[in-house]
Amino acid sequence: MMSLRFYFYILVLYASITIRTQCRDEICLPKDHVAFFIFGDSVVDDGNNNYINTTTGFQSNFAPYGETFFRYPTGRSSNGRLITDFIAEYAKLPLIPPYLHPGYERFIDGANFASIGAGALDETNHGMVISLNAQLNYFNNLETTEARTSIGGNDYFVPFASDSSMQFLQSYSKQDYVNMVIGNLTTVIKEIYKKGGRKYVFHGLGPAGSYPLFKAMVNTSACLEELTTLVKLHNKALSEVLKLESELKGFKYSIVDVYTFVSERIDNPSKYEGKIACCGTGPYRGILSCGNRSVSSKYELCTNTVTLVIMCSSFRKGQRTTHRANLEWNSQCLRILQSQSIV
Repeated sequence: MMSLRFYFYILVLYASITIRTQCRDEICLPKDHVAFFIFGDSVVDDGNNNYINTTTGFQSNFAPYGETFFRYPTGRSSNGRLITDFIAEYAKLPLIPPYLHPGYERFIDGANFASIGAGALDETNHGMVISLNAQLNYFNNLETTEARTSIGGNDYFVPFASDSSMQFLQSYSKQDYVNMVIGNLTTVIKEIYKKGGRKYVFHGLGPAGSYPLFKAMVNTSACLEELTTLVKLHNKALSEVLKLESELKGFKYSIVDVYTFVSERIDNPSKYEGKIACCGTGPYRGILSCGNRSVSSKYELCTNTVTLVIMCSSFRKGQRTTHRANLEWNSQCLRILQSQSIV
C-alpha cells in the first residue's frame, strides 16, 4: 500500500487529499505521488469543450487563442497557459489532459473535467456545457482523483447576457439565488470529502461588473452594479461553507480574496492593462468576437500580453496568469482572508 496526495482547486475550491492505493496496471507510483484533477469553467478548461456537441461560443479552439505558448489553439481560453498548467508545473507534474480527450485512459497524474461556460447550477448554459454535477460524475468514475476547479462565476454572468436565464435569476431574491449556488458547491465539496479531500482553498469571485463584457453592455464607464452586488453576496456567502469545519472531521480551509487582487489591477490600467480586454470588438473590446466568426469576422488584438490581466471580455487569462499562479503556489497571492496550512 502507498499514499497518494491529492489537491483540489475550484477557483472556489482547493483541497488536499490522501488516498491509500496499490500498484495499478503494472505501474507502481512513488510514495506521495501527486495527482491533479480539475473542475470548473473557462478559467481552467483546457479542451473538454472541443469534444462535446456545443457551439463556438463555448469553445476556444481557434486563433488567436494559444498563440504565445503552444503556438496553436488547444481549447484553452487564453493566449498561453492556464493557472492550472502553472500549478501542475510547480508540482512537477506534466500538463493535465482534458478528461474527454480521445486516447487518454489512465489518469495517473490527474485529469481536467472543466468546461467553458459551466456553472454550479445545472441550469447555467444547460445542454451546451458540462455542468459541475456532470464533472463530479466523471470524477466519481475514476478510482483515484485529485482536483482543481474554477466554478460559480457563470451562474451570475450568464443571466445578464440571456433573457431566459435572467428570468430564472429574477424568480429568486438575490440572496436566495446566491444560497442556491453556494449550496451546490457545498454538495460537491462533501462528495470530494468522501473521496478523502480534507484541506481546501476557496477563491472568491472577481469584480465581474467591471469586466469589459458587462461594461460594454451598459456602454458607459460605469460598472454593472447589479452584477457587482451578486458577486459581493457570493463572496460573503462563501464563509458559510466554513461551517463544514464543525461537520466534517479534518476539514481545513483558506479563503483567497480574488476581488481585491483583480480590482487593484483594473484600477491601475497603465501598469496592468486592466481596463479593456486584449481580444474582442466594440467598447472596451467587450464584444465576444475573439476569433469566433459566428459573432464577427473582425476583432482587435492587443500588442502586449506580458502585463495583460484580461485576455477576453469576461475572463482574466493573459500572461499575468503565471504571476498569479506563482503567488498562489507560494501562499502569497490575492490576500488570504482566512488561512490554515493546506500542505
